[in-house]
Amino acid sequence: MFQPPRCPYSACSMHLRPATDFAKPHGFFKPKCRTHRVPRFRCRTCGRTFSRQTFRADYRDHKPDRNQIVIILLCSGIGLRQTARVALMSRQGLAKKFRKIGRHLRQLNRNLRGPLPDDAVLQFDELETYEARRNSRPLTLPILIERPSRCILGMRSAPIRPSGTITPNRDRAIQADEARWGRRPSRSRAAVHSVLRRGAKLCEKLPRVRLETDEKSTYPTLAARAFGRERLEHECTSSKVARDTRNPLFPINHTEAMARDLNGRLRRESWLVIKRRWFLNLQLEIYAAFRNFVRPRFNGERKTPAQWVGWVDAPLSPNQLMAWRQDWGPRSGHPSSDSASPIHPTPSATA
Repeated sequence: MFQPPRCPYSACSMHLRPATDFAKPHGFFKPKCRTHRVPRFRCRTCGRTFSRQTFRADYRDHKPDRNQIVIILLCSGIGLRQTARVALMSRQGLAKKFRKIGRHLRQLNRNLRGPLPDDAVLQFDELETYEARRNSRPLTLPILIERPSRCILGMRSAPIRPSGTITPNRDRAIQADEARWGRRPSRSRAAVHSVLRRGAKLCEKLPRVRLETDEKSTYPTLAARAFGRERLEHECTSSKVARDTRNPLFPINHTEAMARDLNGRLRRESWLVIKRRWFLNLQLEIYAAFRNFVRPRFNGERKTPAQWVGWVDAPLSPNQLMAWRQDWGPRSGHPSSDSASPIHPTPSATA
C-alpha cells in the first residue's frame, strides 16, 4: 500500500525531514479518469490533507492515459496536429499536455543526472535550424553528448543572425523582421557556454576532461572557461573530413542526424517548424529524456544511455517518465519507484 514519503506542503516541518508515521489514512476518492480508488491522508503535524495523486506528475490531468502515446509520437518525428489525431485529443488540449510534459521532463532530466564515469569522453557540436521563417530567423542548437554511451548531456536553442547568400527576397524578409522586432541578436556563444557548463557540472570529480569538437574558433576559449584550462584535453577534427563511421566525430554527427529525424521541428524543410523557440526547447527536453532513459543505445541492445553512464539501473518506460512529480529536486520520487521514494533520500526527523 502506498505510504507518502513526506508532507507535500513546503511550510510543514514534515516536508524536509518527515517522521516515519507523520501521516494517517483519511479515506479514499474515486477520480473520473481512473478505474481504482485513490487513498487520502492527513498530516499529523500541519493537519492538511492530500492524496497519492498529489505526488503524481499527472496530477489534475484530464486524460492521463494518453501521456505514454503522446511521448512516443512526439519522439517519432510526428507533429502536434497528427499526434492529436492519433491520441484522439483536441489540438488545444494536446498543446497544453505537451507543455506540461516538457516542463516535467526538464526537471526529471536535471534530477536524474549524476557524475560521469572516469573514462567519459565528451563530444560537442552545433546544428542549425530555424523558427517560423527559414530565410530570416535561424537558430543554433548546441548538443553535448558522452561519446561511448551516446547520452545527451545538454541541448539548447538560441537565435543567431542570418548568414550565407543574401538574395533580394531574403534581404526583404530580413528587413521586414527587423522593422517589426528589431535587429536579430546572435546568442551562439552564450548558448554554447551554457551547454558546456551543464557538462562541466557532471565532470567536477574527474581529474581530466576529454572533449572532442570541430575546429570552430570559439570552442577552445569557451571550453576552457567551462571546464578549466588545466584539466581540459581538447581534440579538434576538421569539418572537411568525410562524415562517415571513420570520422572521430561520427557519434555526435549521428546523434544530430537522429535528432533531426525523430524531431520533426528540426527538419530543414518541414511544415512542422516551430513558431517560438521556447517550444522547441520543451520538445528537446522530451526527446532527451526518451533518448537517455527509454530507448536503448543501439538497436539490438537493452541498456539505455543513462544505464551506461550509471544514472539508472534499468530502462524506464514512458509511463514511468510521467510517474512522480519532479519539482522537489533530488527529493522528488524516483520514476521507477512504486512508492515515490526520493531520488536522493534525506535523513528522517527520527534518525
